[in-house]
Formats: sequence, structure tokens, C-alpha cells
Amino acid sequence: MLIGYVSDQRYVALGDVLLEFESGGRSFEARSRASGSVFADLPPGDYRAVLCKPGYGRKVVERLSVSADMAPYHFRLLEDGLLGYVWPKYVRAGDKGEFRVHAVEQYKLSLWRYGLAKELVQPIGWFDEHGPLATMQITPDGDYTQSGAKWNEQGYTSPHHKQFVTAPERSGLYYFHAQTASAEFSFPWVVAPREPQAQTAVLLANLTWNAYNNFGGRSNYIHPDKLPPRPTVNARQELTRYIDPRHINYQTEDYAPLSLERPEPINHIPLGEKATDPIEGRAACHVAPAEWRLLAWLQRQGFAHDVWCESQLHFDQLPLDRYRVLILPCHPEYWSSKMYFAVKDWVFRRGGRLMYLGGNGINCDVEVLDESTVIYRNTDNTHHKERGVASRFAARHEPEARLLGVMYDERGIMTAAPYRVVDSTHWALAGTGLRKGDVFGKKSLHQRVPGGASGHETDKIGPHSPANVQLLAEGLNPDGGGAHLVAHEPDGGGAVFSTGSICWISSLLADDAVSKITANVLRKFLES
Repeated sequence: MLIGYVSDQRYVALGDVLLEFESGGRSFEARSRASGSVFADLPPGDYRAVLCKPGYGRKVVERLSVSADMAPYHFRLLEDGLLGYVWPKYVRAGDKGEFRVHAVEQYKLSLWRYGLAKELVQPIGWFDEHGPLATMQITPDGDYTQSGAKWNEQGYTSPHHKQFVTAPERSGLYYFHAQTASAEFSFPWVVAPREPQAQTAVLLANLTWNAYNNFGGRSNYIHPDKLPPRPTVNARQELTRYIDPRHINYQTEDYAPLSLERPEPINHIPLGEKATDPIEGRAACHVAPAEWRLLAWLQRQGFAHDVWCESQLHFDQLPLDRYRVLILPCHPEYWSSKMYFAVKDWVFRRGGRLMYLGGNGINCDVEVLDESTVIYRNTDNTHHKERGVASRFAARHEPEARLLGVMYDERGIMTAAPYRVVDSTHWALAGTGLRKGDVFGKKSLHQRVPGGASGHETDKIGPHSPANVQLLAEGLNPDGGGAHLVAHEPDGGGAVFSTGSICWISSLLADDAVSKITANVLRKFLES
């Protein structure tokens, strides 16, 4: 009979896993097949299962109930290597976080603050095994993308086993760096101020980080609704993303939760990488490694700033009214309606200044269940397009262009180009020497889609944009896909500046005009 399937942390089928089932003094042996399936003739009852495969952590399942009508059990193994995360992933200064590291050899851990240069905050120490492979973590079975990786829960019973670090007093983006003799891995920690220290708040996009994180086998792009009943053997032959010519990820109204309590390999930054280095890799150019470049630029320009993340805005921890300016980074795609209407009210009614330095922002509604769990409310993609709804966020609330002045569409996707000036008289372009028709933003650190400051994904003025929105420049991407650089001023005294491009921040440290325009806006917003 089919007992279940064995898969790794990516939900990829594992063949030739040795399994032993023990019950009442009897022992039964089985091996997983190429599909990861496990067949065995087991009498009904409760079993202790032991799994072993070279290159993966051995595992014991203390109680496995076997019956004729049982649903296939999903065994999960964790590949040998070096990974980690801190929990909570965001705190305030003085709060504690627990680092949770998976390693199969002794490792050294240190904490760094990320600005224009990386500053060593403290060496945390060396960690090794008293027992064999005791620094190896254990993942839950089943779909732990919903419930979290739960590291440090098994085998960390003694207070001496707990691994806590107190957050520094200085707000910022921090990284833990783990190193062994053969590998390195780093993971971010957002430290907000206990009380505001600056007039500018930077909002890091941790909800978007989580949407793209497929650790455990699911993200908002890979199996966004739920894990399929069988693990993947070959993605190109099985995933809808690759076998459906329409490439529609969102075909349902129901989506299983995604936990933030998982490692984020997409946010790894090598210890030797500098802020001015090109941003390598497929994902790094629009998540934390790219957002670090914004913080580095702010420090280089001498702009004081506090660092927060989106979850803290949602949970009312970020006191908007104590800031003059709120800066959104390169790809704040996933927001809760509570976040959106809080910021909109702050801008439209209370004079807040919003700098949106990204593309494809606030495009999808997120339901935040608790501090570790969210549901991405994608809606049926085909259905909302047929109804003429502008975005996934607009399908549930209102078009985000009413706040941002621009809105994402697919024109220009996966291309990059410079901008061309449309209105050189606007104060944002003062001191740049640019005239109407001039081109700027040619240089970029963005290596996934190189070519300029307008790109990767871009936003444009549309029918839902405010009537007084001003077009300052337009990207030269093909097929009318260039980002729109815009500004608008609501009647309530606030102001909004939007770049409409994921690539803008990747040009801040590389292109003088992009840097000058951004500095002009931030300085004006702080002074006005």
C-alpha cells in the first residue's frame, strides 16, 4: 500500500530514501521510489518511522498511524548545508531575537549593520556539536510553508541551548553572517527605533520578501494556492508555471497561508559584497539586497533615517505622524488594506510626504493573520482582467494609483532602459543640467535586467491617477513600457513622488542624475 511521499525543503521528490517502520517489536523496511513514493505492506497500527539518505538529515517520526484508508503521509527531509533565520525577523531596539541556524559542521556567527559599508556590531561566537550533528535543524513534515519551519523547537529544551541576541539601539538593516570551513550564509534582521530618531522612515518590504520565498516548496509564485498531493520530480514537466502557455498563476480565490517563519535564501548577501557592487542573482535585485543600496545611498548623502518594515506598519508600531517622509523601496508589491489606507490618510489628510522609489507597488492585497502568517489575496487573475479591474489590489479595494499616481501594467516587463526628460522645469530636476528630451539613468547595478533605471517592472499614469499628477520623465523601454516619473500634491497638504520602476534604487549609487533627483525630492519634502 502507499504509505506516503518523501521530499526535500523544495518539495522535490527524493528517491532511494531508506525507511524503517517499527511497531510492537517488529520492524519493516522500505525505500522510496523515483517519485518519492513509499510503498510497504504494513499491518494497521501506530509506527515509529526512521528515515535515512546520504546528504540529508536523518529523521525520526515518533508516531505514524497506518490504516487502509489513510491519506498519503508527507515525509520531509532537510538537505545538508548552511541556512538560518532570526525570529522575530523584525524588532525594536533593545528587543531580543533568536537566531536559528542549520549547519552540519561547526559555524561562526556575527552581526553586522548594513549601510554604505558593513559595520561589525558584534561577533556572536562559535557553535558546534556536543552530540553528533547537533547543529542540524529538523523541519516539520507536511506543508510547513503554512505553519513555519519551527527551527530550534526540537532539542533546545535547556535555557543554555537558547540563542538570543539583543537588538542594537541604532535602527537599521542588520545581517547575521554564518560561516563554516566550507560555506557561508547570511540573513536579515530589521531593527526599528524604540522611539523615532529621524524625520524620515524607510519601510522595508518584508511582505514581498515572503511572497517570493519558496523555502518549503511554496511561494506566491510556486504552488501559490497549496502544495499538490505529490512532490515535484521535474518542474518543467509538472509546474503550471511552465506547462500552461497562458502562464496564469492565479486561478482560484482561495490561497493557503504563507509563513514568514522560514529561512530566506533569496536575501543572502555574501560577506565580501559591497553596496557599490553589481547586484547579482535572479531575486536579489528586488528584495533586501537591493533595498540595502537605498540605505547605503541615504548614508552617503547624509540623510538621517529610521528603518521599519511593512509588518510593523500593519501592526500600528510605526508612528506615521512623527515622520515627515515615508520612503517605499524598489518592490513593495504586497500590502494589507490597513497599511494602504493608513498611509493614504496620512498623505491626503495629515500632510505626509511619500516617496515611492519602486515599481509594481501595492498591487496585491495581503491578509495578515498574525505576526508570522499571511494570506496573499491574489483573486482569480483571468476573472479580474475580464471585469476590467486594474490590479489585484483594486479588485478588493481601490486602484493604488489614487495614492501612488501610477500603476503597474505588463508593458516593459523584463526590460530596462534610461529615462527621457518630459518636464525639465520641475524642481525635482533642479541642478541636474537636464533639459527636455535629455536622457538619464543609463547606469545601474541591476544585473538581472541590465540597461537602465527604468525597468524590471514598471508603473505608468493611468485613468485612476489623480488629475493633478505631473509627468516629469518617461522610461525608454520598448512598446510603451517605460516607467513614469511623477509627482502629485493632494489637497490636504501632503505630497507624493513616484519613480514607477524596480530598477530606480539600483541606479542610486551608480547614476548621478538619479541620485540628484532623489536627493532633491527628499530634501524638499523634509523642508516644506
